[in-house]
Amino acid sequence: MGYRFSDLTDACQADWRAYIEHGFVRQLGQGTLADEAFRHYLKQDYLFLIHFARAYALAAYKSPTLADLRQAHEGLKAIVDVELALHVSYCREWGISEQQLAQLPEARATLAYTRYVLDTGSRGDLLDLHVALAPCLIGYGEIANWLNAQPDTLRGDANPYDAWIAMYEGEEFQTAMRAELAWLDARLADVTPARFEELTRIFRDATRLEIDFWQMGLDGAD
Repeated sequence: MGYRFSDLTDACQADWRAYIEHGFVRQLGQGTLADEAFRHYLKQDYLFLIHFARAYALAAYKSPTLADLRQAHEGLKAIVDVELALHVSYCREWGISEQQLAQLPEARATLAYTRYVLDTGSRGDLLDLHVALAPCLIGYGEIANWLNAQPDTLRGDANPYDAWIAMYEGEEFQTAMRAELAWLDARLADVTPARFEELTRIFRDATRLEIDFWQMGLDGAD
């Protein structure tokens, strides 16, 4: 029997739970997160999305099959044509202009995570890249589902961050998350134990860098 994505999260359980249940996430769900912490996160997440698009372009280059190439193309197109525009619009609602976004310096946590993903993808193969992206691609969907399972999560007008939760619990994102899980499960099924250990290290490092990204937002760190 081969490996599955759940084997990665099981191997990195402490870091994975620290990421999914981070203080930033808990406060966001409870509606108690400081406005400035969320704005700082939103600004840096805009920069992350740009590098996310670059990662999909790299995935296209690394794609060994036409199906993988099409998947990478659709991901790149969705970020550039849809997600970035939605993010700019959402930032505007929080008093952040597109001009401000264009002039932002990258926080160190943003630099560390995005460059790690791109470096991992450059040095490795397509599976390495997908595993490095998995904490974001799959983690955000899991976070929304985890928040909805918590009794102290506020929904609706009572929570200024309700729209954020709604975005990642929505069918479009959840469908994309399930598709990514299926892609990873299919490829992990064929890896050797030694290869799985390599992928576990990538996944653990990427998850720890995602934890730092939450902490960056919480602390307002540059």
